[in-house]
Amino acid sequence: MKGKNLVIVESPTKAKTISKFLGSEYKIESSFGHIRDLPKSKLGVDVEHNFEPQYVIPTKSRQRANELKKLADKAQTIYFATDEDREGEAISWHLVNIFKTPQDKVKRIVFHEITEEAIKEALKNPRTLDLNLVDAQQARRVLDRLVGYQLSPFLWKKVARGLSAGRVQSVAVRLIVEREREIQAFKPEEYWSIESIFEAQGTKFESKLHKIKDQVIDKLEIKNQAQAENIIKDLTGAKYQIEKVEKRQTKKRPLPPFTTSTLQQAANARLGFSAKQTMMLAQQLYEGIELGSGGVGLITYMRTDSLNLAQKFLDEAGNYIKDKFGNNYHDEPKRYKAKSKLAQEAHEAIRPTLAENAPEKIKPHLNERQFKLYQLIWQRAIASQMADAITDNTTVDIKAADTVYTFRSTGSVIKFDGFLKVYPTNTKENILPDVEEKDQVNLVELKPEQHFTQPPARYSEATLVKALEEYGIGRPSTYAPTISTVQDRGYVEKEDKRLKPTDIAYLVNDLLVEHFPEIVDYKFTANMEDDLDEIAEGKKKWQPIIHEFWGPFKTNLDKKELELDKKKLTEEKTDEVCEKCGKPMVIKIGRYGKFLACTGYPDCKNTKQLGGEGNEPQTPEVTGETCPDCGKPLVKRRGRFGEFVGCSGYPDCKYIKKEAAQTFGTCPKCGKGKIVGKRSRRGFFYACDQYPECKNALWGKPHIKEGKTEPETCPDCGAILVEGGKDAIKCSNKDCSYKE
Repeated sequence: MKGKNLVIVESPTKAKTISKFLGSEYKIESSFGHIRDLPKSKLGVDVEHNFEPQYVIPTKSRQRANELKKLADKAQTIYFATDEDREGEAISWHLVNIFKTPQDKVKRIVFHEITEEAIKEALKNPRTLDLNLVDAQQARRVLDRLVGYQLSPFLWKKVARGLSAGRVQSVAVRLIVEREREIQAFKPEEYWSIESIFEAQGTKFESKLHKIKDQVIDKLEIKNQAQAENIIKDLTGAKYQIEKVEKRQTKKRPLPPFTTSTLQQAANARLGFSAKQTMMLAQQLYEGIELGSGGVGLITYMRTDSLNLAQKFLDEAGNYIKDKFGNNYHDEPKRYKAKSKLAQEAHEAIRPTLAENAPEKIKPHLNERQFKLYQLIWQRAIASQMADAITDNTTVDIKAADTVYTFRSTGSVIKFDGFLKVYPTNTKENILPDVEEKDQVNLVELKPEQHFTQPPARYSEATLVKALEEYGIGRPSTYAPTISTVQDRGYVEKEDKRLKPTDIAYLVNDLLVEHFPEIVDYKFTANMEDDLDEIAEGKKKWQPIIHEFWGPFKTNLDKKELELDKKKLTEEKTDEVCEKCGKPMVIKIGRYGKFLACTGYPDCKNTKQLGGEGNEPQTPEVTGETCPDCGKPLVKRRGRFGEFVGCSGYPDCKYIKKEAAQTFGTCPKCGKGKIVGKRSRRGFFYACDQYPECKNALWGKPHIKEGKTEPETCPDCGAILVEGGKDAIKCSNKDCSYKE
């Protein structure tokens, strides 16, 4: 290969795509990600010598490292074309150190999209390695290693084996735990609203009590049924007249193109994709999809916090919009600026590489999930360059004559759909009759409605990403792995698409908040992210930042090692006595929750499950059946994955009865199977029992009316209705917006 140029990327898919753009004088190879890292078996950071990282080449990467080194030795020039972020820069830097190649042979090229034009332009404008970016990546890696490899063993000793702690993951767990405690402490307040239906010009329209004595009423103004009934009594027999009609035209601006966090939020809310799944699919779209005429990257780089769009795309999008929809749908290029001072404005927002690659045009080349995500990205980017939507809004106030009460109706008509033609939102029309002041209207119905204030909702993946971003915790590349980690470690589970903390999450969070407050402090974590950004910009050196953190942290850790006792942290005394050996029983907590255990362990291994708000001991319910293995009674028990029927002779007999799953009606997709509840390591969901023949799955509980056996279906599209938050019933079809 003497005389050839070597181009190294981190992904084989990326290598395959790029190879189609370059001639025979280039050889494109992949490193398969990081080829050098800190060792797994030990800390790998020399804390005595300025926190020098002790990098190793893992066994699985050694062969690839040797192959690349041989190719590098023969190459005329080595182009490092890894992603343009800290991780990508660090991968290239590690390879340079492994190769020990002369600097005049090494060039760094970067690009935001994997297209022929972008790759060839990058080759014309190479740069040197950015060691500031490398230092920022090293600082994060070393910092997270120090926290993880010091705190995790501490948790193993003091709480339970298998636990872990991390600088960002522990803060995410704190957010989820604190939200759950808000929900638990919430006391609902009763309030009432007075709804009405009026009729004018043969059209019925809804209205709501808005003012009493010309004062706008507060949401909680009408506190009980008695107050509501008194208002109804006052209104009985009243005549109703239009008091005021106000019409105004409003413009609704399109949303900016996606950043990493807003893409994850929208994909979760609209498509039901997890943050991890979204980033995996985005990576595939970025690295290249075969379109028949060759592989091409369909979107720009997906780890970004910038809202910039290249002039080339602005021109393409403008021409596409005018050709497809008409000149009135595009006036001039729209430019957006990120709110965050830390946003990398040199980068671009996430956009399609070619505006003309409309989703339907390339749909045959994508799988279902790739298509849905690409469609979302394309629609948002194109819509960001379209004209504002214009709505005519009408407000009608209706006075009940000779009373102190005023009702209000609001209506809207979309005058010009603008960007809504491409990126629909929840904007809905509500047409009111064409009435004027002093017109009489007829009352059709008065409806007093009882309500209760609702607690804050648990975090979804989308709202957690938003919270992390608002607090300044983490960066585009860390949101998805953080959310994935807290679930994988057993701190959080999903329940109806929402993140719920487990028992062990409360204990670990409270321990960290009390004894290691800086680790889970929101401001500390955000400030550390700012420091990492300043290292990347060359404004700070990384070792002093680590040194400032390490000294107090290590001193406190050593102190807590001596002070804290595992029994005091994980055991709680009770009045219960073990019926098998007579010794006291205590409430213990393990990785999978609380349970009652005999203090005579290991001689006596008696345990009992706990239940109810007060963690009362639960006596297993006898089913009336006998164990087919040993003849002892079968009882209902609760385990890590819910209730089951097992032998009362456990642990001597480990028989578990296979129960028929509870069903939620017939699967509408295949017509043969039943919808059943299932549990995965990510939480509870509902799916057809004919899997894998039928892959119908729902992330909400099917809504079945009392007395019925089949779930309700959506009146708009026919899909199953599922139960959502705040007593809402909504359509399970992601493309349908029906909601009760």
